[in-house]
Amino acid sequence: METPRVRCNSTDGMDSAVSDNDATEDNPKGEQSIPKNDIKKSSDALAKALSTMLGSIIRDFDSKAEDTFKSQDLLNSSIDRLTAELDKLLEDAPFPFIMQHAAKISAVRKRVSSLNFLLKSMQKRIDNIDRVLSLGLPQDSFGLFNE
Repeated sequence: METPRVRCNSTDGMDSAVSDNDATEDNPKGEQSIPKNDIKKSSDALAKALSTMLGSIIRDFDSKAEDTFKSQDLLNSSIDRLTAELDKLLEDAPFPFIMQHAAKISAVRKRVSSLNFLLKSMQKRIDNIDRVLSLGLPQDSFGLFNE
């Protein structure tokens, strides 16, 4: 059993039919105006929601950054203590394998110190940005981003 095929030609007028209820740029009849008060309320609600969400994210980040700094300081002091003990060992008995480990520990100490300095510099910049934003000052009024 064969289903009948229906052909539509562009001359049958179906393509060019336009409803009077459709709104176009030239015909704003179909447009609904939204009161400015409703837009302001929606914008305020969105701003409050974003502020709340971002505030909790920033507080979480600050907490983790503070924990990282404490951890870095603890690591730095531990490496300093180990380096001092290793120096005493080297004075007493300068074995070649101890010298190799001393060089490795010294290299690690330098890297940790460098990273600690970098983290403190980044935290200082973040604190400056936070201070500027909380005061509502123009973005670069103190040249904070040129360091």
